Amino acid sequence: MTARLCQIVLDAPDGRAPNPEIAQEQAVAIFDLLEENSFAPCAAGPGPYRLTLGLAESRLQFDLAGDDGTPAAQFTLSLGELRQIVRDYGAICESYYEAVRSAPPADIERLDEARRAIHAEGAASLRALLRGRAETDDATARRLFTLVCVLAAGA
Repeated sequence: MTARLCQIVLDAPDGRAPNPEIAQEQAVAIFDLLEENSFAPCAAGPGPYRLTLGLAESRLQFDLAGDDGTPAAQFTLSLGELRQIVRDYGAICESYYEAVRSAPPADIERLDEARRAIHAEGAASLRALLRGRAETDDATARRLFTLVCVLAAGA
């Protein structure tokens, strides 16, 4: 399958390492994406693709290259439509991480359900924003949304 990502690099705005919880989410999202993904840029030749994902001002920057490093496509998305969902997801994650340390299991489960619901909403919004630029499946959009949240946390 050539409509896929074969390498992912995050271009963090400040270059600082994320906190341990966010670093773990980033590592898992990248690992899972590289294991299985569907990503087909609309204005690029056949893949697989190397993706550098970064933030430029208030925009999400996608730089794609072919497997051999040849530039394939570049596009940006406004973070405006995702900003509130990213904020909500970050807040619920902080509450969840705190709860894991000290809260009863019922509270942890409630927060985890809320966290998953917000994450699914963010992934659907990201997939809609990508429409016309790149086609993805739901699982790929979910993992990419995780990476958007990682980048936004460092901004």
